[in-house]
Amino acid sequence: MTRGVAMSLRWDSVVVDCHDPGTLARWWADVLGWQLVEESDDEVLIAPAHVAGAGPLSTKQWQELGPVLLFGTAAEGKQVKNRLHLDLAPHVSDDREAEIARLVSKGATHIDIGQGADLPWTVLADPEGNEFCVLSARDR
Repeated sequence: MTRGVAMSLRWDSVVVDCHDPGTLARWWADVLGWQLVEESDDEVLIAPAHVAGAGPLSTKQWQELGPVLLFGTAAEGKQVKNRLHLDLAPHVSDDREAEIARLVSKGATHIDIGQGADLPWTVLADPEGNEFCVLSARDR
């Protein structure tokens, strides 16, 4: 560790390997209400709408910026349960079951990764099989 030198790192992105970055990125952008920021043949970046059109940020704004999602091409297929996944949470004013139904109507599937019953979260998979959870409603 270097002492006396102020350094700033922030969590920049979560990278999702997939077969079709454009399609999967658009699915997640639709689900989250985010926007496409950058797109090439093998990578697509999505971010919250308030960030998508932002210009250069101050150091404080940059440090407070949450991570974005980057979808990149992977030649190999998914083989086992993800070791990292996203947890999504509805606000307490939202209907959690309605949100799960909305995700399923858009192509998510219920999956069993050995999670058991009667838990405060539901495990789903996106159209390429990447697991994610819908947690109990919360206000923070």
